[in-house]
Amino acid sequence: MRSALLGNLGSQQGPGTFALANSKMLRVELPPEVLARQGSMVAFQGRMDFSYEGAGGVGKLLKRVVTGEGAPLMRVTGEGVLFLADNADDIHLFHLDDDALTVNGRNLLALDASLTWDIQRLQGAGVAAGGLFNMTIRGTGWVAVTAHGAPVVLDASRLPTFADSQSAVCWSAGLRVGVNRTFKAGALIGRGSGEAVQLAFQGQGFVLVQASEGRPVVRAQ
Repeated sequence: MRSALLGNLGSQQGPGTFALANSKMLRVELPPEVLARQGSMVAFQGRMDFSYEGAGGVGKLLKRVVTGEGAPLMRVTGEGVLFLADNADDIHLFHLDDDALTVNGRNLLALDASLTWDIQRLQGAGVAAGGLFNMTIRGTGWVAVTAHGAPVVLDASRLPTFADSQSAVCWSAGLRVGVNRTFKAGALIGRGSGEAVQLAFQGQGFVLVQASEGRPVVRAQ
């Protein structure tokens, strides 16, 4: 896996790859096809078609409905240059080399259409905890994620690593992920979870953590 955040992403990028137009806007050359978060298109040059991307099967659809996880995606086809952004959040690129990355669905901006994805539930965590259903993306190609605020990369192999479930943007899919709960009064972590829940990471790999618990969710009155 390669990323500027990991210090191993080269400057050379061929046609059809993702590139940053600036820190808050993604530039994608088409073809090939790309999957992007619905509503993330801010401009394009050329001829392109935008279509709703289904869940990719009944199993994925049920997971999305039950969990609320998984970015609503659109498939973009055609020729030209596509520009994507999401609320002016910072954008970070990862290139998978026949490996896998687990992404918090709310932080997924775009991915190569050749990659496969699935929604997975973290064992031992109830739905009420929130943010514990995530998307695992596999294959070879580009993934773009967003971070609200400058993120930090944590090496989970050095020390036991914990992150708020809403602050963890993405992590190495090979990490062992568990749940850590804090029951002391006044130690609640996470917005509206009802209990203090953190993700606990162990193994060889990294965790990308944003400087925020995410944008506030507006609740119906």
